[in-house]
Amino acid sequence: MTNSKFLSNKSQVSRAGFLLAGGKSSRMGADKAFLDFGGGTLLDRALGVLKSACGSVTIIGDPAKFAVAGPVIADVFPGCGPLAGIHAALVNSRAELNVILAVDMPYVSAELVGFLLGAAEDSGAIVTVPRTRAGFQPLCAVFRRDFAATAEQALREGNYKIDATFAGVRLRIVEELELAATGFSEKNFLNINTPEDRLAADLASQS
Repeated sequence: MTNSKFLSNKSQVSRAGFLLAGGKSSRMGADKAFLDFGGGTLLDRALGVLKSACGSVTIIGDPAKFAVAGPVIADVFPGCGPLAGIHAALVNSRAELNVILAVDMPYVSAELVGFLLGAAEDSGAIVTVPRTRAGFQPLCAVFRRDFAATAEQALREGNYKIDATFAGVRLRIVEELELAATGFSEKNFLNINTPEDRLAADLASQS
């Protein structure tokens, strides 16, 4: 069981939430942000999570598409994947701790985000990132603004894989056992890329 204690961690370090919603959704066949899940869209669900945990939230995506939902920032390096979204968030942020969340992760909760923020603040790491059996989960992680320079260098060199950028920065890795000890699991990081993923997520919500 998760609990609201994760939302009351120390808050002297400024924090902000950024929602990555710039993907093409080509494998889904429809814009994932507007898919219904549990009685609301994935977009609304994720915005609610970030607002609860961070207070402020900015969407990284197409301003023409998302302006009605809140503040929106477009990628500085368009068409370069999620790393470009992380870069756009950090170069526009005034906060020290920046939660990056992909719009297609419906099982991320405000409690999980609060837990990661607490770990980030305590560690002083440049990136605080969960790691499950599937590997790093950088699309539900906390980045300090200093990571913007690392991201920009990689993007300019044509290297778009997020995990590859971690070699040169200080990490706070939240391993699966630590997640489990605080009531979270690999299920929290399930993402929806295809109709089959959506069906699996629907089934998981019933379990």
